[in-house]
Amino acid sequence: MPVAETTATAAGLCAFIDASPSPFHVCRTVAAELDEHGFTRLSESAPWPAGGAGRYYVVRAGSLVAWADGGPDAAAGSGQAGPFRVVGAHTDSPNLRVKQHPDTAVAGWQMVGLEPYGGAWLNSWLDRDLGISGRLSVRDGNTVREQLIRIDEPILRVPQLAIHLSDDRRGVQLDPQRHVNAVWGIGGEPRSFLAFVAERSGIDPGAVLGWELMTHDLVPSRLIGRDLDLISAPRLDNQGTCYAGLRAFLAAIAEPGAATPVLAMFDHEEVGSQSDRGAQSGLLPTVLERIVLARGGGRAEYLAALADSVCASGDMAHATHPNYPDRHEPSHRIEVNGGPVLKVNQNLRYATDATGAGAFALACAQANVPLQRYVHRADLPCGSTIGPMTAARTGMSTVDVGAAQLAMHSAREMMGAADVPAYAAALAAFLTPTP
Repeated sequence: MPVAETTATAAGLCAFIDASPSPFHVCRTVAAELDEHGFTRLSESAPWPAGGAGRYYVVRAGSLVAWADGGPDAAAGSGQAGPFRVVGAHTDSPNLRVKQHPDTAVAGWQMVGLEPYGGAWLNSWLDRDLGISGRLSVRDGNTVREQLIRIDEPILRVPQLAIHLSDDRRGVQLDPQRHVNAVWGIGGEPRSFLAFVAERSGIDPGAVLGWELMTHDLVPSRLIGRDLDLISAPRLDNQGTCYAGLRAFLAAIAEPGAATPVLAMFDHEEVGSQSDRGAQSGLLPTVLERIVLARGGGRAEYLAALADSVCASGDMAHATHPNYPDRHEPSHRIEVNGGPVLKVNQNLRYATDATGAGAFALACAQANVPLQRYVHRADLPCGSTIGPMTAARTGMSTVDVGAAQLAMHSAREMMGAADVPAYAAALAAFLTPTP
């Protein structure tokens, strides 16, 4: 791809990540762009427009599903939805989150109690200036409203132990209970961290009823390397897919194909997806069925549509690490800037089967981008994605795909700049199959 296009798309990803420190902010960032493209936000608790035709999305906390529907005239038959093509992703990333009683004092230090979310690589969070983001539940008379919050200032820091105090100078084994609490002040009267966050957000601390607060690295995302062909950023896993999926979805609706394009982004993938808004919830199946119902179809038409539908479960992939090449399958080298990655696991940690692999390989060929194939070492435990659970929940043929990166689950990750437009182009071709 042209250097200018690669740079612009990679810079777009950097801006997307910097605007989205939490899953709730990811949904807000995506929703704002959908609004600019003529989409209408629907309420899950209200009737949906009859006829089905239009551009719509729903948001459930940190999850979002968007679709562009041509209505019955574009369906496979009267009242049917035709097949769906779904690009799935997840909005959450491993990090350190605020405990319910966060205020502590130790040896004269004012501390904030934190705990790991997901498989956070804990050592990468030490000695970083950390901000706070997330949401508060706030009393408003006799109702409760949600308030997104974001403080991009160096409020918290988790200090490393000095090497002179370690029993083993090769490094300290971090205890997630004792060693990841953050310093935010010294001496004086103890101060409520939650009250501080509320006040900085223009909220009466006494009105705060609940919270989901998390830390984020304050260093901006940026292009790096000799030729500026790499991206250094937090949360590439999996905002890299959220951004590429959004770009692909918007490209797909500009040139409608033989299927209804759907973008589905879920929270809580890093902790198993078992929640009201995770991939194991009824969010996606409910939305897909309501699309069919809005067109005048019924349960039978919905099930028929699922039978011909395909989902691309997008999540980032492991590039072969130059310092640890022995940790990778020898005959499956994965390169950054080498194109999208098809992920296969015989024990179904990834959902890819031959049918799904064929659909994505064809999409890459149509988009004129190279395809890499990833297999995890058989003697190492393999991570998983939303793919297997989405396949089981919906019955759709599912393929697991991604873009190559290093330092997965670190506070700071790295990927290739050219992989961003290539990944988006492959996903766009996947969303627009030709009859």
